Amino acid sequence: MAEANNMDENFEVLLAQHEAHSEKLRKGQKTGGKIIAISGDDVFVDVGLKEDGIMDRSEILDKDGNETVGVGGHVEAYVIDISSQGIKLSRSMSGSGVAALEDAMAAALPVAGRVKGQCKGGYQVDVLGKTAFCPGSQMEWADNPEELVGRQMEFLVTKIENHGRNIVVSRRALIERERKESLDNLLASLNVGDIVEGRVSRLAPFGAFVELAPQVEGMAHVSELSWSRVSSPEEAVSVDDIITVKVTAIGTDGKGQPRISLSRKQALADPWQDIEGRFKPGDVVEGRIARLAPFGAFVEIATGIEGLVHLSEMSWEKRVAKPEEIVAPGDVVQVAIREVNPETRRISLSLRDALGDPWQDAAEKLAPGTVVSGTVESRTPHGLFVRLAPGITGLLPASAQKNAKNQAEFAKLASGDSVNLVVQSIDVNAKRISLAPVGSEDSGAADANWRQHVKSAPDGDNMGIMAQALHKAMQKKEKGDKNA
Repeated sequence: MAEANNMDENFEVLLAQHEAHSEKLRKGQKTGGKIIAISGDDVFVDVGLKEDGIMDRSEILDKDGNETVGVGGHVEAYVIDISSQGIKLSRSMSGSGVAALEDAMAAALPVAGRVKGQCKGGYQVDVLGKTAFCPGSQMEWADNPEELVGRQMEFLVTKIENHGRNIVVSRRALIERERKESLDNLLASLNVGDIVEGRVSRLAPFGAFVELAPQVEGMAHVSELSWSRVSSPEEAVSVDDIITVKVTAIGTDGKGQPRISLSRKQALADPWQDIEGRFKPGDVVEGRIARLAPFGAFVEIATGIEGLVHLSEMSWEKRVAKPEEIVAPGDVVQVAIREVNPETRRISLSLRDALGDPWQDAAEKLAPGTVVSGTVESRTPHGLFVRLAPGITGLLPASAQKNAKNQAEFAKLASGDSVNLVVQSIDVNAKRISLAPVGSEDSGAADANWRQHVKSAPDGDNMGIMAQALHKAMQKKEKGDKNA
């Protein structure tokens, strides 16, 4: 008798424990857990309680009969029954007939359905052997509504009338419910500064939406997608890409809906952190023309690293008025590093330095007495400026032309004409070459004409970079003579 009483007490204790634990789950609630065992037709799921959840093995099989998830995998399902036999789980309501639909509506359980076709105001849906109506406003969004026909999806039963002759279902209500549950779970653990992973769900002109949890999205503005400058999100990411992002803000929009701001670039290393170790003055590197400005071109030499090539650093051959004369966005070019400033995040670059200084071996190639062929650049009162090579221009003084035997021929020369001359003198430091007609020697007159030209030439003279360099060189030389 005592043993029977003990058995009754133990059963009551076990039943009370079961009911206490099971109260944490309710019928119709969505839950999830890890599969701990698969035995026969049953799948046992750890739902965080002393009792395991049990679902039919058929619910984890694909159309070919293969298991889509195994022991150790995670599944989500709905509680369809709680009894002394355990917690019954299902991914959707099964069965057939009006009674099953009524049970699903009472328990707020989703039912599997197939969209049969479109009708006035919505869609016809086959659910548990009955034809139901889903209003267009309650169907999930699609670019082309016809794409939904034939699809299998889950719905909530919202109305049953006339013994099942009028059944209304909603896809949107289920999506919103799942989204709220997912959002609540996410916000409970998500904090500003967290680094998380998500899937790019859709793109907009202003940025990319990233799904952080089922039906829950955050948004990364286009300026936060990459350290590189991008004008549209398509340049940085694609739909369905799995990316790592940093949570930068959690708030609400004007309608009170949660809003999660994300940054992809802040989840990546700052490319400027070790900039001085990667790029040094004098290095020649390859880059891509990112954009043009009135004063020069910005070149991306590494992801997120842009430098500026000023107009004055674009060519040895001519004065450049607009960057479009030399380069275009997207061009791949070689540039030389001139200066790196990590504090201001600025890098000065040069296109012409990457080609090498044309004056480096000019003393050997253009030694005095060398006969050269050049092209007339321009005529000034002081003489003819003749381009001898890219970045190298010499002066044929006006006095040398007057004393030449073929003076008339020199008088006819115009810009673009070819002419043969002889090098009278060369000053590599001053970047100055004096020329004379072949067979004559008049270096003194040439030097005097150089001096007159550089003194009289105004700022921005048509002679361009070459004349400005000569002007500066003569000023330095005169200062040196005075100090001496």
